Amino acid sequence: MNLFNIIKNKKEYWLVDQIKKEDVSRESYIRELTDILEDWDRLEIGYLSLLMDEQFESWLLEKNFGKISSIVEYTIDLKELQKTNNQMVSHSLAERLIDDHEYAELYEICRSGSANRNTKQPLAQVMSSLENELGPEWRKHCYYFLQDGAFAGISIPHIEIGTVDEGRLFYFGVVPELRGQGIGVQIHRVSLELLKQFQATYYVGSTDVNNTNMIKIFEKNGCELRHRKGIYKVVSGAHF
Repeated sequence: MNLFNIIKNKKEYWLVDQIKKEDVSRESYIRELTDILEDWDRLEIGYLSLLMDEQFESWLLEKNFGKISSIVEYTIDLKELQKTNNQMVSHSLAERLIDDHEYAELYEICRSGSANRNTKQPLAQVMSSLENELGPEWRKHCYYFLQDGAFAGISIPHIEIGTVDEGRLFYFGVVPELRGQGIGVQIHRVSLELLKQFQATYYVGSTDVNNTNMIKIFEKNGCELRHRKGIYKVVSGAHF
């Protein structure tokens, strides 16, 4: 039974996300996660980051996981999403109007001052992860947005690994000086339209429970709360 999505980055980390299903027992989740942990430990991967329902928290803490924070997941059906008259100018990195280094710098600016409590990966690792997780055409998913000719923000829409139609944003962010002006709502809305172009039929977005600005963006664009999960982390060498 496939109860977790897993993104594997060579020997550095695994990202594991619980797929919440109503008809699956607690024991089934624990059994499958135990198998995943045994494989991860045997391969001596650097660390494992887990998104999982907080009802499992006591069991996870017993297994030497540390809790980082909690996140909320929002979702929206994209099938009926209508294209808006949004005037935001967008380009993909694949258009080669800017280079990878410039995009990485913009990424770093957008994530500065974030309310999310999850530990930031080094930027070089982030850029490596883009190709690893999105494939050789990863630049087609890397968008940046302009307001009056200046950089306003970025988003990276893609289809979630292991699915055929679940839309996700690898990252979404607004430059600090434009936050609080409604720019985030516009960029997020365009990103939903891009996901529909990528053949996503629904979108799942998540953010830290303390990131009230991002939660407002979800809600203003019609997304509804789906789940709350904890973020947990365990490092190589922990004993289960």
